[in-house]
Amino acid sequence: MESNKIGNYRWTICAMLFFATTINYLDRQVLSLTWKDFIAPEFHWTNNDYGNITALFSVFYAASMLFAGRFVDWLDTKKGFLWAIGIWSLGACLHAFCGIATSGMLTGNWFVGFEGAKEAIGTVDNVSKIVSVSVTLFIIARIVLAFGEAGNFPAAIKATAEYFPKKDRALATSIFNAGATVGALAAPVSIPFIAAAYGWEMSFIIIGALGFVWMGFWVFIYKKPEVHPRVNALELAYIQQDTLVDIKIVEITATPEVASKKTSFADCFKYKQTWAFAFGKFMTDGVWWFFLFWTPAYLSSVYGMDSTESALPLFVLYMITLLAIIGGWLPSYFVDKKGMNPYEGRMRAMLIFAFFPLLALLAQPLGKYTYWLPVIIIGIAGAAHQAWSANIFSTVGDMFPKKAIATITGIGGMAGGLGSFIINKSSGVLFDYAGQTQMVFMGFKGEEAGYFIIFSICAVLYLIGWVVMKSLVPQYKPITDL
Repeated sequence: MESNKIGNYRWTICAMLFFATTINYLDRQVLSLTWKDFIAPEFHWTNNDYGNITALFSVFYAASMLFAGRFVDWLDTKKGFLWAIGIWSLGACLHAFCGIATSGMLTGNWFVGFEGAKEAIGTVDNVSKIVSVSVTLFIIARIVLAFGEAGNFPAAIKATAEYFPKKDRALATSIFNAGATVGALAAPVSIPFIAAAYGWEMSFIIIGALGFVWMGFWVFIYKKPEVHPRVNALELAYIQQDTLVDIKIVEITATPEVASKKTSFADCFKYKQTWAFAFGKFMTDGVWWFFLFWTPAYLSSVYGMDSTESALPLFVLYMITLLAIIGGWLPSYFVDKKGMNPYEGRMRAMLIFAFFPLLALLAQPLGKYTYWLPVIIIGIAGAAHQAWSANIFSTVGDMFPKKAIATITGIGGMAGGLGSFIINKSSGVLFDYAGQTQMVFMGFKGEEAGYFIIFSICAVLYLIGWVVMKSLVPQYKPITDL
């Protein structure tokens, strides 16, 4: 007998997206939490070497995002997600074998364990060769990781559009996007301790294996809502409440040929909505990635903390970013209580969130009193970013038909990856230069001066991004001819 209550299976799907995003960010964080204390001493890396690895990860991630969206749209959500997480989990595990490969290439000792590789590398006198080979191998592992991770958000946004009506998508997105925060939260209280107890290699293997576990659940849990036996008729009607409106719009404004045509990249770039989303991602994604990749190094360089000592501050920092859940509630408030359309409500919320990163201007000046003040400020800025991110992703579902969502998300992800490449590469070069020359800027000296400059840049990027987005798309205007 059919239930007379609306089911809640859509939240099971949201939970799966949350766990996938958590694993995604755990895999991404292993390197940032192990390189300074464990990997750099073995391979003689500098800030610039690490900056090169993270920057190239960003650019390969960006390029992969462009095609990942198309791939997910072509293969569809279930299979697309399986391929994505399978590839990135393999890439995560590959990092563990970079030491053995470095040993093999430099000394001919290929058939050694992790400790044997360390001993063999220690016999090599040519430090520059150790750096060059090891950095190259980590970049290759990072490319595989980037190629797979690029599929996470296009697939997750597409799944959200399939399982949630427009009015709930920002909330669902903010919930699964909180997986990024939880992954970043779990990383400092697990990864350094795994590395200290079992070696940095095992931290990559253990964390990387989580993705294969997730795949086993996804195979049985995900089906389209209209064919899923766990989705009852009332829940399906709730999920598809926008469909009749969308159909009427298409019938009125589009010919049958236009309504059924395939989406091409060239078609997508004709719309200001695409450029607005891409620019917003370009300006802001790099801020989050900078905080994610460089905060452990910041606590080490400025405050002398090792990876285990920084575990508590980083845990507190990412606990604060959980406030980002407000990012899903606030636009709903504007829509339900203030009568705004979804796009208008999201843009109003994003403007509010864009002001909070301005606090980063005070992170370094207040840090002279206690490291907890920059930790709290970075946490608040991170929460604002995640709230912003949940809404900027949801604007895609507001504006574009479902068949194009993953493609547009991929285009925006590519733009965000390029922005991340610029900030990560620039940061590595700047920090080494500032440290070597003991550069003085605004009363700060050495690497502290470098961090103050990057914090200041991060502080203003959201407001710039919002102004340009609003200028390109001032009013809600859904695409009906794509």
